Amino acid sequence: MFERPAMQEARTILRSLEKALAEAGYASARTDARCLLGLVLGRDTPVLPHEDIAPLSSADKNCLLALLNRRLAGEPVSRIRGWREFWSLRFSISSATLDPRPDSETVIEAAVKWAKVKSPKTVPLRCLDLGTGSGCLLLALLSELPEATGIGIDLDLDAVSVASANATSLGLADRAQFYQHSFLDDLSSFGDFDLILSNPPYIPTKHISALPIDVRFYDPNLALDGGADGMACWNGLLPRLRERLNEGGAAFVEIGEGQKNAIIRLAENVNLEFANSFRDLSSVIRCLHFGTKIK
Repeated sequence: MFERPAMQEARTILRSLEKALAEAGYASARTDARCLLGLVLGRDTPVLPHEDIAPLSSADKNCLLALLNRRLAGEPVSRIRGWREFWSLRFSISSATLDPRPDSETVIEAAVKWAKVKSPKTVPLRCLDLGTGSGCLLLALLSELPEATGIGIDLDLDAVSVASANATSLGLADRAQFYQHSFLDDLSSFGDFDLILSNPPYIPTKHISALPIDVRFYDPNLALDGGADGMACWNGLLPRLRERLNEGGAAFVEIGEGQKNAIIRLAENVNLEFANSFRDLSSVIRCLHFGTKIK
């Protein structure tokens, strides 16, 4: 008669994983350990210490060691497993896309509030995401606005593919389309929009080398590097926002720390009117809201 293998508490394995990660300086050692063990066991959810699991096979142990070494080398857990939760939705990511982070949810929170409370339109909104990456901003927005539709553009074709796949997996493919295109080029072929989002590259080049390893080595430089002062894209992006934004519409953009006043000055030059700013969880001004200004 077949005997079921003796079960063991996950606690012992998790303790050794957590110890290795903590000694390497990872503040997230406990969570990371639980996620890595979950991956080895074929789970998307973390393994808790009190759970009973079957003894790991030799193959499982080798797999776990390989995952641990990847994490110790600085690779984030989200990259190891290939997805990140953002706005309570799961987004696949790749080397062509930014790893979505909570700071960017500031943009969604502000845009959703405007769309639901302050938008003057009674018909479904048409939305645009410039530099869409994984599609997380546009798709999170559409998940909150069931009648809205949207377009996301990105210079990287691989990112466009990832965003399209995310739209399908989230059941939003019928309301979201993605295209390879630079947001600095003419956008007239896409039409006009009621709500525009963008998280452009805004980190000064000289600061890239000081970023955490999980950002510096694993996020695409194209989506990070904002030039010498972090402002390189804004002179091209802001006019495109104004050209494509319907009267009475709104644009919500993610910005770097300390960039608010400079971006507002540039926006005024292209008849965009500053409406509000929003702080992230660290109390840093992370999102600016612009509306149209009568010429």
